[in-house]
Amino acid sequence: MQEEPEEEQELYEHHRFMVDGGQGLLRIDKYLMLKVANASRTKIQAVADAGNILVNDKPVKSSYKVKPHDVVQVVMPNPPRDTELISQNIPINIIFEDNDFLIVNKEAGMVVHPAYGNYDGTLVNALLYHLQNLPTATGGEIRPGLVHRIDKDTSGLLVIGKTELAMAHLSKQFFDHSISRKYQALVWGDFEEESGTIGGYINRSNHDRKVMTIFKDADKGKEAITHWRVLERFHYVTLIECELETGRTHQIRAHMQSIGHPLFGDPTYGGTRIVKGTTFARFSQFVENCFTLLPRQALHAKTLGITHPTTAERVEFDSELPLDFTTVLEKWRKYVKGNVANSAVID
Repeated sequence: MQEEPEEEQELYEHHRFMVDGGQGLLRIDKYLMLKVANASRTKIQAVADAGNILVNDKPVKSSYKVKPHDVVQVVMPNPPRDTELISQNIPINIIFEDNDFLIVNKEAGMVVHPAYGNYDGTLVNALLYHLQNLPTATGGEIRPGLVHRIDKDTSGLLVIGKTELAMAHLSKQFFDHSISRKYQALVWGDFEEESGTIGGYINRSNHDRKVMTIFKDADKGKEAITHWRVLERFHYVTLIECELETGRTHQIRAHMQSIGHPLFGDPTYGGTRIVKGTTFARFSQFVENCFTLLPRQALHAKTLGITHPTTAERVEFDSELPLDFTTVLEKWRKYVKGNVANSAVID
C-alpha cells in the first residue's frame, strides 16, 4: 500500500443527507443502511470507526442516534468512483518529460485532483488533455498518473507517472521514503538554532477534520519527521528549507505550527495573524501588504529527487520560487534593512 505523501490526502464527500424533521431517534449505522444502496452495517461501522461519518461537521460513532435536521456526511480519502473526469486544455508548466514520467511545476491556486466542489480546472483535467492514456492507481482509483499531491495553495514540483510500470515504481519509492523532497517556507519568528528536526505523530484534529494535529503518543497518529534549516533571517520571519523524512498530509504546516512558527500567510494554521512584531501601525500595514501580495501559505516544493523507473539513475529536479513568494521575500529584506539603517528598535 502506498504511503500518503506531503499534503496528499484530502477527504471527499460521497454522501450527504439532511435528516427529516419527523425522523425519530435512530442509530446512524441503521439510518445509513436505509439511505445508501448496498451498504452493509459492518462496512458503515468501519467507516465510522475511521472518523469518516460526520454529523453537523463532527465525526460520530456508529452508535450515534440521528436527530431531526442533522446533516449527515460520509467522507472518504478517495474521490467518488463515479466521478467523470474530463480533459481540459489548461496551461501547465512541464519542466521535464520522457516516456516514463513528467515533472510539473504547479502554480499556487491550482487543485491537483477533482473533488467535491472542484470537478474541473484541476491539474488532472489538464493532464488528461496533455496525455491521452494516463494510468490509474492500484485498485482503480480515479487519480490518473498521480503518485502524490501537494495542497492547492502550495506551489512546486510534482511527478506524474505515464505508464503503469512507472507509476508502480514511483509509488514504491514514496513508500520506501527514497524520494527526496525539499521545500522552502517563510515562517513566523526567529530561531535560536541554524537547523533542527521536528517529530511526533500526525492525525486529523478531533475538532476540525480539515486540520492536522501533532501528537506525542504513537497510537494517536502516523509518525512524521521534518528536518529544517535556516536559509535567511528577517527577525520577524525566517526563510527555511524543509526536507521530508516522511510525507504526511499538511506535515510541514502542522509541524511548524506545533513549534510556534506557523507558515506566513497560512490561514489554517495561524499564519494570517502577526505572530511576532511590533504594535506599530506601520508594521501592521506592511504585513497586510505582504498578505495581499502572497495570499496563501508561503510554501514551495522546490526540489524533487527520484530514481528513474527505467534507467535506475538518480535524477533531481529544481524549480525557482514563484513571483509572489520572491516579491514578499524582497519586501522583507528591504523592511529589515531599512530598520537597521534607521536604527529602528527591533523587538
